[in-house]
Amino acid sequence: MTRLLPAVLLAVLLPACATAPQTSRSTASEATLESASDPRQPLPPTRVIAVGDTMLGSDFPSNRLPPNDGRDLLAPVVDILRGGDISFVNVEGVLMDGGEAAKTCSNPSLCYLFRSPASYADTLAWAGFNVASLANNHARDFGEDGRSASMAALSASGIAHTGREGDIASMTVNGVRIAVVGFAPNIGSWSIHDIDAAAYLVEGLSIGHDLVLVSFHGGAEGSDAIHVTPGVETYYGENRGDLIAFSHAVIDAGADLVIGHGPHVPRALELYKDRLIAYSLGNFATHWGISVSGRKGYAPILDVTLSGQGEFIAGQLHSAIQQRPNGVFPDPDQRALELVRELTNHDFNGGGLFFTPEGRLYPASTNQSAASPDRPPLPSGSR
Repeated sequence: MTRLLPAVLLAVLLPACATAPQTSRSTASEATLESASDPRQPLPPTRVIAVGDTMLGSDFPSNRLPPNDGRDLLAPVVDILRGGDISFVNVEGVLMDGGEAAKTCSNPSLCYLFRSPASYADTLAWAGFNVASLANNHARDFGEDGRSASMAALSASGIAHTGREGDIASMTVNGVRIAVVGFAPNIGSWSIHDIDAAAYLVEGLSIGHDLVLVSFHGGAEGSDAIHVTPGVETYYGENRGDLIAFSHAVIDAGADLVIGHGPHVPRALELYKDRLIAYSLGNFATHWGISVSGRKGYAPILDVTLSGQGEFIAGQLHSAIQQRPNGVFPDPDQRALELVRELTNHDFNGGGLFFTPEGRLYPASTNQSAASPDRPPLPSGSR
């Protein structure tokens, strides 16, 4: 490692050296400069479950909360969500009791400010999530105090968090040290725009971790924003990031998986240098206020297994769909899978991936007949 780490990264890493988690499954939101696991000892694979934008209901400006603290919304797919060593969610909104909104809604029926009770962090933990991103345009709907409240609620529920500049989720799972860091184009978040700084950050995290997972909230939005386009994407004039350049740069710097969200629709997958990029996982569980019509209701659940060195081994794209107001359900028509497969073929010439009809994913180099007995099985998680 020859490049100097930026001052902001050193400020994050150095205080954490003495308190790095050593348990089999710690959820401290901190990083460490300790050396990574002994390279002479083979590391086990890690299974990662990831979903996109999630907002289980809002009590602002009026009560639009679901029954049972939102657990019924997730129950139909909870067995999938609980299957990961890492289960990741983007929290689109604030987990907070009370507080002052960051802006005034002139029309309550079109108020895109989301506040869920702090207790809903327990619902996310119950569903199996253990890492959350707060790097998005709704994490500050109630100002920076709102994001602080979300961080506190998640920590109290045992969920690591990332997103605010300076905040990194770090944990040890089955002896594998894992860092998760979330980026966005929004105020106070790790910036998706400064690609060089993002690469330095990831490079620094790779010193003390065996795996580095990167999340981003970016790209254009809406039903027609299904394609990943080269260069900077904009939405209503706002720079929403150069997603291809960003994703490739963080992998070049040491990231092992990139998880995208923000466009509110699923997008393509790409295998780059044996690392998987999901350019958008769309909406997952958005009970109110965010459209779920058509493609915006597709709720893919990404399920991947990474080797101890971070290479993508295999995975599955579980197709789910939102049925408002009842929640997220497995989709027998496999609409999310069919869309993602089509987009991967179109935008990245197949993306270096092979899809089976059932939604299993493999590197294209392992492409065989789906019926072949030589095809490796989808690795199971360790939980």
